[in-house]
Amino acid sequence: MIIENIKSPQDIKSLSAEELNTLAEEIRNIIIERVSINGGHLASNLGVVELTIALHYVFNSPEDKIVWDVGHQAYPHKLLTGRFPLFHTLRKYEGISGFPKITESPHDAFGTGHSSTSISAALGMLEARDQKGENFKVIAVIGDGALTSGLAFEGLNHAGHLKKDLIVILNDNEMSISPNVGALSSYLNKVLTGTFYKKFKKETKAFLEGIPKIGESVAKIAEKAEGSLKGFFLPGGLFEDLGFNYLGPIDGHDIPAIIETLSRIKDINEPVLVHVVTKKGKGYKFSEDDPCIYHGIGPFAVDTGVQSEGLKCKDAGSPSENAHMSYSDVFGNALMEIASEDKRVVAITAAMKEGTGLAKFAEAFPERLYDVGIAEPHAATFAAGLARQGLRPVVAIYSTFLQRAYDEIIHDICLQNLPVIFAIDRGGIVGEDGPTHQGVFDISFLRHIPNLVFMAPKDGEELNAMLKFAVNHNGPSAIRYPRGKTCRPSDNNNGRSEIKLGKAEILSEGRGVAIIAAGNTVAPSMKAAELLKKDNINACVVNMRFIKPLDEDLIISLCGKVKRIVTVEENMLAGGFGSAILECLNNAGMHDVKVKRIGIGDEFVEHGAQAILRKKYGLDEEGIYTAVVQGL
Repeated sequence: MIIENIKSPQDIKSLSAEELNTLAEEIRNIIIERVSINGGHLASNLGVVELTIALHYVFNSPEDKIVWDVGHQAYPHKLLTGRFPLFHTLRKYEGISGFPKITESPHDAFGTGHSSTSISAALGMLEARDQKGENFKVIAVIGDGALTSGLAFEGLNHAGHLKKDLIVILNDNEMSISPNVGALSSYLNKVLTGTFYKKFKKETKAFLEGIPKIGESVAKIAEKAEGSLKGFFLPGGLFEDLGFNYLGPIDGHDIPAIIETLSRIKDINEPVLVHVVTKKGKGYKFSEDDPCIYHGIGPFAVDTGVQSEGLKCKDAGSPSENAHMSYSDVFGNALMEIASEDKRVVAITAAMKEGTGLAKFAEAFPERLYDVGIAEPHAATFAAGLARQGLRPVVAIYSTFLQRAYDEIIHDICLQNLPVIFAIDRGGIVGEDGPTHQGVFDISFLRHIPNLVFMAPKDGEELNAMLKFAVNHNGPSAIRYPRGKTCRPSDNNNGRSEIKLGKAEILSEGRGVAIIAAGNTVAPSMKAAELLKKDNINACVVNMRFIKPLDEDLIISLCGKVKRIVTVEENMLAGGFGSAILECLNNAGMHDVKVKRIGIGDEFVEHGAQAILRKKYGLDEEGIYTAVVQGL
């Protein structure tokens, strides 16, 4: 295979056009095969193979800097930059990352994982280059979905002002994670076969041909001028107004055409935007037909496209028939049920309708689902406006992406005490997508905000109950739940108690030591308590339910029964759930109780399977058991 001889991008510069096309097919097959085994981002990577080859053919990485926006299209880039021998470790613990990572390769010019950062980062690199008197090119590759973010426009605006020689490649595949929405998407997707243009062209031609004697000649001249007319209809005007030279659109799967275009603009000393049209999922029928499903996918069978059976709920220890739906699906179903009875309820997503479990809601209540695109800050303040006028907006966003809306949560929602509900999906360890996607900061950055009620369900049934509670709460609230399957309620509780503001529940009575957990750490805590019983240690297990407000009365009452508390959380220890317990005990003067906190230390959580990472941080039942025993 040609790829076996590619040790660096320099090795492709001597290849013929035919060999480059062969290389593209090899890369596609390798990606399909590896993602089918390891899982990962499929459709986005298959769509940029030719573009990536052309970029590395024309430019000289790592001297020239290629900045990939989001980064879920970087697999071809990794294969062309010497990582083919390691590609089998993709997204595996201690293997290569699924995203660009500056510590992994000098060819990864900037680490990414969240969208819309490429233009700003690339512009900063250019300014630093000029400050230091260096000489290289910087190219930002951004998708049409990522371009909907305000950050991308801030970068474009600044670049046009500075007039630096920034090259922006707009990868237009008309599909981000969810189908692109909004005015910009409509603008980019304006094509010359559109009704208005066809009607305009037809009527103009008929009018010209109707002019006596000269009509036919004028019509022919008009046809020759069609290229100028196209410029009026195509989207270049927006970027020209921002200070960019616009080229395109060009076929993103025609390697010679892309190489020719990039070669022509390589030495232009002004901002340039190249509009490249690609097909997401290209080369694999199933991903072409449904690029949304195959955007990020688990292991699957290549010949059928069918995903391998999902992981069962390990904590429940139940047979396969007892495995429950994902938390995302439980949330989506619960919200539909609530919305059918409460007309105030609306849902908001930031280009993650399917990922957050809102696809069915969108079908059932299309007028009550708002997909704002990749614009989390706008989603938060938009929700504030809805709430101010009496609606109950539910904002479903992954924990890691909610970080982008921090100021809006404080200023526009909590300060004004507006009843916005945040459904925080993927709270805790997410797994193979790595540090940019691990949802391990939300407890720390949310629990100190006044007016906010913050909950974490231990299972799907409790998520349902908390969502109903939140919709009827007259103030801002957040519900944090993990990636993965829910567990059977009977595995975590022999009964069912009502959700009351700030009230926890004791799941297992005990003396000497108490394990206090919230959310998905409750199940392994219960398992750890079972292990402790074999050592004649009867641990009290508490499902905290409310991270804020804490059930301080219950915590203080435990101090009469135990001399040691172990807190368990899938969050950073700094400012986390365990810190809240320490603050409570300190304020109450309970200085004799020792507290051991289990969670994430002062480090980013790398990529790897959830089970491996939980074991590493002592968040599985064995780790909790060990923490209790060692403290006695």
